[in-house]
Amino acid sequence: MESTRKEHDFLGELEIPNHLYYGIQTFRAVENFNITGIPISKEPLFIKALGYVKKAAAMANKDCGAIDSKIAEAICYGSDQVIAGKFDQEFVSDLIQGGAGTSVNMNANEVIANIGLEYLGHKKGEYKFLHPNNHVNCSQSTNDAYPSAFRIALYLKMESFIKTFAGLEVAFAKKGEEFKDVLKMGRTQLQDAVPMTLGQEFKAYATTIGEDIVRLKNAQELLLEINMGATAIGTKVNAPEGYPEICVKYLAEEVGIPLTLSPDLIEATVDTGAYVQIMGTLKRSAVKISKICNDLRLLSSGPRTGFNEINLPARQPGSSIMPGKVNPVIPEVVNQTCFYVIGQDLTVTMAAEAGQLQLNVMEPVIAFAMFTSLDYLSNAIQTLIDKCIVGITANVDHCYNMVMNSIGIVTQLNPIIGYEESASIAGEALKTGKSVHQIAVLERKLITQEKWDEIYSLENLIHPKFITK
Repeated sequence: MESTRKEHDFLGELEIPNHLYYGIQTFRAVENFNITGIPISKEPLFIKALGYVKKAAAMANKDCGAIDSKIAEAICYGSDQVIAGKFDQEFVSDLIQGGAGTSVNMNANEVIANIGLEYLGHKKGEYKFLHPNNHVNCSQSTNDAYPSAFRIALYLKMESFIKTFAGLEVAFAKKGEEFKDVLKMGRTQLQDAVPMTLGQEFKAYATTIGEDIVRLKNAQELLLEINMGATAIGTKVNAPEGYPEICVKYLAEEVGIPLTLSPDLIEATVDTGAYVQIMGTLKRSAVKISKICNDLRLLSSGPRTGFNEINLPARQPGSSIMPGKVNPVIPEVVNQTCFYVIGQDLTVTMAAEAGQLQLNVMEPVIAFAMFTSLDYLSNAIQTLIDKCIVGITANVDHCYNMVMNSIGIVTQLNPIIGYEESASIAGEALKTGKSVHQIAVLERKLITQEKWDEIYSLENLIHPKFITK
């Protein structure tokens, strides 16, 4: 039989297996919140951020005389062990939970307290020497510790996501250069428009992603303002004078990012607007990525009855009944991931709106939505790069022939023969199946072959110049 220790809270007593570093309040959370099946141990950056918060609080409390140096040393040791990832498995609270994140906060308090107790030469659970609430949580509330840790973790996770996203920008830019001389037909409303290059099309993908990287970085900056030291509702109850400023200073140094203390702690404790803006920006990125994947599926459609302008790398047999069929499975899975992220934007919006008076208790579901969205979309982007974009090839001759056989190229004749004459040629070509060249040059003799060659040279189609009579 495994040995146990007795722990109590104001609801009663429980037997806790002795090997566990978390205690009674975390144990209750495991019993109460079996929601996603995803514990916070799956978010190591969040655990690390909690360690940073507890260490900074201990140092600030020591400076302010709220705890003695021996207790502070033990808390800092325990926090460092948590920051190093040595106790991730002890963080078992479900990511979605009631209580505004109290279970997550207490999970951290209990684990760090028991690590600290062993450091001091005591047994786990001997809280009279080092208490989860009285010492590890000193001068804190869940309402400032949890959101401060969440913001730090989200900031760091966004750093990683933006790097992955930038890789997609680079991948498209490289294809833009590779395909810079591949003439193809541009389309609007799925109808022939005017010529362009495949390189221009892919370069535009790189540009639109680059724009969103800037937006994400701007939104990320909102996370640097935290409410650490606000305690329960922003009035700094139970915190010594000067503690918030000292704590945030230590926290910024430990994490290595320029965290600042909110100038209005009451407002900061209830406001979740930063999450709404960041998630909205992430949704914008997901929408753009999904649109690009739609394009890739269209451009590779066929191979003989579709656009067939590009070839996507074959990743798996596409049908259990149709031999030889290959489907665009990588863009498809990225589409689906984007749909998930777009949906999570609504989750964050509703959770932010659900705040009441001096606290928003829905922050755990915001954390879940944003953490999973960043993880899933990052995985999808890397998959798109590695298993699709880098292996795309162009059907150069097919693209060129479609341009020259298109009715849309009549647009280039507008400045010379006028819109009405051009429309007449387009109508006849559509009706008879004749080419624009046959009607304009050979039959109607509206322009010479020499002029035709000038207008429809590869250089002029790729970089159009205004050509007059």
